[in-house]
Amino acid sequence: MDSAHPAFRLPDLTTHTFPAWVRADGRKGIRNIVAVAYLVECAHHVARRIVQQSGRDDVHLIGFPGCYPNAYALQMMQALCTHPNIGGVVLVSLGCESFNREALASHIRASGRSVETFVIQNEGGTAETIRKGTEAVARIRADADKAPRGDMHVSELVIGTICGGSDGTSGITANPAVGRCFDALGAAGAACIFEETGELVGCEKIMASRAITPELGAELEACVQKAEAYYTVMGFGSFAPGNAEGGLTTQEEKSMGAYSKSGSAPIRGILKPGDQPPTGGLYLLDVVPDGEPRFGFPNISDNAEIIELIACGAHLTLFTTGRGSVVGSAISPVIKVCANPETYRRLSSDMDIDAGRIMEGRATLDEVGEEITALVLKVAGGGESLSEAMGHQEFILTYKAFDPTGPACLPLRRA
Repeated sequence: MDSAHPAFRLPDLTTHTFPAWVRADGRKGIRNIVAVAYLVECAHHVARRIVQQSGRDDVHLIGFPGCYPNAYALQMMQALCTHPNIGGVVLVSLGCESFNREALASHIRASGRSVETFVIQNEGGTAETIRKGTEAVARIRADADKAPRGDMHVSELVIGTICGGSDGTSGITANPAVGRCFDALGAAGAACIFEETGELVGCEKIMASRAITPELGAELEACVQKAEAYYTVMGFGSFAPGNAEGGLTTQEEKSMGAYSKSGSAPIRGILKPGDQPPTGGLYLLDVVPDGEPRFGFPNISDNAEIIELIACGAHLTLFTTGRGSVVGSAISPVIKVCANPETYRRLSSDMDIDAGRIMEGRATLDEVGEEITALVLKVAGGGESLSEAMGHQEFILTYKAFDPTGPACLPLRRA
């Protein structure tokens, strides 16, 4: 291993603990964020100013821009506002949008969190709502700070992974190294979620062979076939010009690289955005909407997929990149794993892990996998990822529609 990355010994993942916030539903958070959520684009500016005037890094802006109702958006906002990393919420509404603010506030309140709602049309306009909202953030922050603390085990972690800006090195270094990390964390009982069904075309039969039941295997194949059909109708595949410029030659090559993030463990189920993994182990997140294409591209940016992982409970996300990406996320930290050594040298201040060392013979896949696992433990224990330290809090939520998962998709769902 490179002398800049000395060898280290991982703790016993089955017994390792770190401090966390204990929520009323028994889940535990690695952060204690106050979310300020706008419920229509018309309220976005007011909500953003409330966050800015709070002057705190642990107050994050989230929201849904649409004016007409959408069941997916409500489910996502309910899941996000009661995520274990969230301690309390301020809701900001214009007043005439169709978003069901009462249902969202009731859901948050039932989770044991403090919530206050401000309707701009009723509060006196922009300045007055910003003033009242800023005062509410201070109250909710004080309530969130009273949340009980407790030890959290690795088996209580939920970890997501996504790749963005992939190139020819991604499937050789960063992605399989994340797969090693997933294998280690999953074996210790953590729930590990991979996704991007549109980037798994050609891998469906391989995934099906890893399913814990034949019925789940058939559903895994159907997920990828749905994604392929969706992209065919849209006239768009998950293969960008930057992928080709970075040395990827075909969709199949990109798919195999993306697939390697999943590691080698059995696949225990399929989630849809907002579903919570019922047990530890490995899950596929199906991100392509059900039914005929209605809302355009399934995910208009990487951050849309990160948010869906977070809605499934991900405490943090492992983001692999070959070409380079600087995004982070609201609510849950993002750890960047850089596949390309040249990219790492250009963007080292944004990259947490230099997996490109594998290409240059300065580290092995197993060593980098252990380094990623160690960083997961550090960030889960309160250390900041680089994107988190620089204040990255990207968030995007758009229209989608999903059918509920059937029993074959989650054979281990607890009654």
